Amino acid sequence: MLIGLAVALSVGATACTHGATSAGTTAATNLDNTIQTRIGELSFTHDFENGYPTKSTQQHLFDELDFQRAVQVYIWSVPIVSFAQWQHAHMEQLGAENGQIVFFESYEDKLGGLTFNTTTPYAISFIDLSEGPWVIVMPEGEVRGAANDFWQIGVAQMTKPGKYLFLGPGQEPPEDAARRGYTLIRMPTFNFMPGIRLMSDDRAERMRVLERIAIYPYAERKDPRPRGYITPDGKPWQAWQPRGMEFWNRLADIIQRESVQERDRFFMAMLESLGIEKGKPFEPDERQRKILAEAVLVGEAMTKALDFFNPRFENAHYVDGSNWEYATVATPDQRREYHDDLDERAAWFYEAVTNDPMMHGQETGQGQVYMAAYRDSDGDWLDGGVNYVLHVPPNAPAKAFWSLTVYDVATRCITVNETKEADRSSRMDLLENADGSVTLYVGPDKPDGDKAKNWIQTLPEKAWFPYFRLYSPTQAFLDKTWILPDIEKSN
Repeated sequence: MLIGLAVALSVGATACTHGATSAGTTAATNLDNTIQTRIGELSFTHDFENGYPTKSTQQHLFDELDFQRAVQVYIWSVPIVSFAQWQHAHMEQLGAENGQIVFFESYEDKLGGLTFNTTTPYAISFIDLSEGPWVIVMPEGEVRGAANDFWQIGVAQMTKPGKYLFLGPGQEPPEDAARRGYTLIRMPTFNFMPGIRLMSDDRAERMRVLERIAIYPYAERKDPRPRGYITPDGKPWQAWQPRGMEFWNRLADIIQRESVQERDRFFMAMLESLGIEKGKPFEPDERQRKILAEAVLVGEAMTKALDFFNPRFENAHYVDGSNWEYATVATPDQRREYHDDLDERAAWFYEAVTNDPMMHGQETGQGQVYMAAYRDSDGDWLDGGVNYVLHVPPNAPAKAFWSLTVYDVATRCITVNETKEADRSSRMDLLENADGSVTLYVGPDKPDGDKAKNWIQTLPEKAWFPYFRLYSPTQAFLDKTWILPDIEKSN
């Protein structure tokens, strides 16, 4: 045993001597105690391998560490901050109470929503389950709903009339709930968003159905007080992610009000050095505020890079050479075989809300197809000061209808213009060409004559992007025998 130990110590000593020689050789070629990096000059008490970081370098590294973490936290938190901001808008800007529906119908109603379409009315509610379960009663009629958790993952569909009982994390269902006819739905987050579509083409029927939707706490089941609905009534509201410190305030607030997902525990650790910690008030010091103020800019800039025509997303590809892409790059459950979506969900939820299998018509052949473009046929970014045309070939592959809607890059909301119109669709009285194709005009200048029917106004000094939606795509789209051309600059 002693002989073996001696041999081991001898081998170890040889290894240590070899390491020292290697370090000495490195130092000989780099006598300076500093190294140059992309984050600036770093100084050490000796050469890098043998030295401690100096006091100033250590603080610089801590600042850089916190900055990098804050940028990644921004990308990670885009979905939940988006919903938290929308919930804030409902309650603080529009005056809705917990569980109350806000009914968005007109162009003006929809100005604050991320990539809303302008053809369908929305009935949206936010429910906080922290004080107990809630009930949604879906009536008979042309109506369907979906419940999305606060990470914007679809949890349940409400396609049949009946009573749906929603339970928050850790909440147990009443013993007699099933016997009393409730459909039980367990939400992974305390806050969730029920989105309801009123499908009838008849407005009077839509309003009758809306009046019969009942949302109330389960505790009120014996004498329910349905929360009803309100309309924006011209009030400005903002559902897109805020900028500056308001972004971090919104994140800090929802962190306090939500459960922690198991997959997010490392991100919760990253938040602590930024001053955001569950169970503690968000009171960043001057150093943290400075870091957060820059990180929110870089974080949004990186999210823009991820979102707008990102070649890294293979499932965004439409056809070779096209500047159109599929917008719905994140999977509905945000899960891949070996990882969860991070960049993809940030890209999608930066410009949109919710993600349902029916929004992936390019894969399923059902529901809707969402196509986005950010560049024209020359590869230039779309600009509000330039006039463009889009030629929609005849026999567009949509059983229901197609539409083109224009959004402002600054907000990702329907474009604000003088005409108060942001879309053109096959449901409208458009000017058709002799072959059945349709030429759409997008730009600051109104075209002459009947061409104005096909025009969407944009404003100079503002970048924009469109969604081209196909409702109920047909085989011609799926097998790509029908191709949507690029948007072109007008002559």
